[in-house]
Amino acid sequence: MRKTLIILVIYSIAISCTTQQKVVKVEPQIQEIKKDEQSLKRKVAIARFSNETQYAKGVFYDKANDPIGKQAVDILTTKLASTNKFILLERQDIDKIEEELKLSGNGGLQKVGADYLIIGSVTEFGRKNVGDVNAFSRSKTQTVQAGVSIRLVDVSTGQVIYSEEAKGEAETTNKTVMGMGERTDYDATLSDKAISAAISKLVENIINNCMDRPWKSYFISYDDNGILIPGGKSQGLKIGDIYEVVEKGKSVKNPQTGMMIELPGKSVGKIKIDFIGGDTPQSEFSMVSFTEGSIEKQNLSNYFIKEIK
Repeated sequence: MRKTLIILVIYSIAISCTTQQKVVKVEPQIQEIKKDEQSLKRKVAIARFSNETQYAKGVFYDKANDPIGKQAVDILTTKLASTNKFILLERQDIDKIEEELKLSGNGGLQKVGADYLIIGSVTEFGRKNVGDVNAFSRSKTQTVQAGVSIRLVDVSTGQVIYSEEAKGEAETTNKTVMGMGERTDYDATLSDKAISAAISKLVENIINNCMDRPWKSYFISYDDNGILIPGGKSQGLKIGDIYEVVEKGKSVKNPQTGMMIELPGKSVGKIKIDFIGGDTPQSEFSMVSFTEGSIEKQNLSNYFIKEIK
């Protein structure tokens, strides 16, 4: 009887041993923008995301068809788009867009410049298996570690305004007792989860650095038909909003850095959004009117528009 009871206890322990999967990551709490909340969006493009790990040093490695690099671009694009804070411009597969335009007979691709470029790479990627054997049980853990480095570049100056590296880890564990319990083979999904975990840690900082930089817009035309500026709903502009008009300051060369810097401009007035038109971020425009001050119609390039803080 006692022997039978011991066998039943061991059997129940073995049945309870199941495969456990764990993804070690720190997911930033990115606040979703409500439907009625507006924010001035920045134009961002991912210029390059490559695979610089040892996996990319093999003889048969094809850099043009690197799944890890392309996967990292897709993950980062998805996470940035979900924040609803950016106008994301395609760069990786822009040749496919141009081919479709030719097939459809439409005009050439509208070339829109980004405010910020994201350049990055997968710098660390590896997998290891760790086993643990005891008298009546054994366990096996598969672990994947990934490291991602990115830098954020201000296109207007070429200056790197943010750079950071993050690491993510994903693992799965299975345990058996007296040879009983679930077993797991090679888990390919761990690679995806480790890269996603590393990128997730960087998204919040990308948002903060882009949104901390001042938003600017410019004048398109100023004639009897009205005053037009680029931007509309996709950039967060609303009818009735008030913005400041600034005359550009003088550009001088900084002898310390060798870079051209623009001296602080002079406020010359304020404008109000009266009408918003356009169907896409590229074609959107706003009609405005001056509530204070004025500008020279012949020198529209000497002025820019910014938020009032």
